[in-house]
Amino acid sequence: MSVYENVTAFLGRYGFSVTAYDVNTIIDGLLYDMKAGLAKGKGIGSAMDATEDMIPTWGLPPAESPKNESVIVIDAGGTNFRSCLVTFDDSGTASISELEKTSMPGIEKELSKKDFFAAIATNLDHLKNKSKRIGFCFSYAMNITPDGDGEVISFSKEIKAKEVIGSLVGKNLSDALVERGWNRPEKITLLNDTTAALLAGASNAIEGRAYSSYVGFILGTGMNTAYIDSDHIAKLDGMKDSAGRSAPKSQIIVCESGKFNKLPRSEFDIEFDKTANTPGLYVMEKMCSGAYLGPVSLIALKKAADDGLFSAPVAESIKMLSKLELKDMDQFFYAPHKRTTLLGSIAAKGTRQDADTIFVLLDHFVARSAKLAAAIISAAVIKSGAGSSASLPVGVVCNGTTFYKTHNLKERLLGYLNEVLINQRHIYFEILTIDNDITLGTAVAGLS
Repeated sequence: MSVYENVTAFLGRYGFSVTAYDVNTIIDGLLYDMKAGLAKGKGIGSAMDATEDMIPTWGLPPAESPKNESVIVIDAGGTNFRSCLVTFDDSGTASISELEKTSMPGIEKELSKKDFFAAIATNLDHLKNKSKRIGFCFSYAMNITPDGDGEVISFSKEIKAKEVIGSLVGKNLSDALVERGWNRPEKITLLNDTTAALLAGASNAIEGRAYSSYVGFILGTGMNTAYIDSDHIAKLDGMKDSAGRSAPKSQIIVCESGKFNKLPRSEFDIEFDKTANTPGLYVMEKMCSGAYLGPVSLIALKKAADDGLFSAPVAESIKMLSKLELKDMDQFFYAPHKRTTLLGSIAAKGTRQDADTIFVLLDHFVARSAKLAAAIISAAVIKSGAGSSASLPVGVVCNGTTFYKTHNLKERLLGYLNEVLINQRHIYFEILTIDNDITLGTAVAGLS
């Protein structure tokens, strides 16, 4: 029997099959969930309630880029906390200065609400009072208020700051900055990284190119999508901003796609979920994004070692692994015979069949991630209602190391997108890569 047959049989025994994840079937489930989330909001009772938050942002991309202005930009991502000053010249061209990077507060230990915002304020000391405006890309689930603040719904990516949930990020950060001697900021605008990516695409005009709409997609440590919706949003009926204005007809929607749960999980996924910081939540993200591909795959590798798929020395080494990260997988994918990598050194203890088995088994998890990601992007493009004209495609701004660097993931994803969107539905899209997209999109939001 072949290695592929052996691995496929093993994975099937534990409820894992790449072919079980049909892209169109997942798209249908996502569209159901998205529409339910826009109509009634996220539910907690029925199994058929929406699990994606479908967060209205009350905003659209501005008509043009800012000019002759500066703004402080914060990017609080999955692992890193970045801050800088962005300045737009008289032509709207942006320059980035005073960039600093540190770790995201709450990664190492549980933080109180006061300590969480104090840590963020401390990280901004190098930018003290250098602009009255702050754009804050906060890449966690939050409700965007009509006036641009963000109320934290939940944390993903193993951030430990439970006391912060329910807090207004902009208000609390403003208070923390004043405590450190700042002038109170004129405004702190909150947005998600997917919104920032979308805004970067919309403000990055290229002569001769035009798009009917935009989608922002992140596949890195975490995973999420934003798009522009022009349909009636029932859950906003009766809501107004501080100026008494009703919700706009068209606006950017942040899906929180990682929370989608209407799809089958393997025993490996279920076992990992029990050990995570958010058991039962972020089901799709734990099956798809960079923070989780390694740990879930390690559970499968160890089970395969128990079930006799490897020679004795390789099996013993796999059982002794305490952790596996996506970077370890990629090092092996790109150079499987390199003995200085974590998995390469283990494979070198056995036969070529051992190396092939490790490769094929781990590659199944990458293949699944590509399918799920393609379904997420497709659902956002379809729900936007745009892309029917070949010369006016939907611009999909993609960001994230998992998307760009994971072995064979982007190529597979593009294949699925071409098939389900262009070939089957005649909906046109174009993947856009923009340097510093999150920073530039956040700067645009901060000055809007």
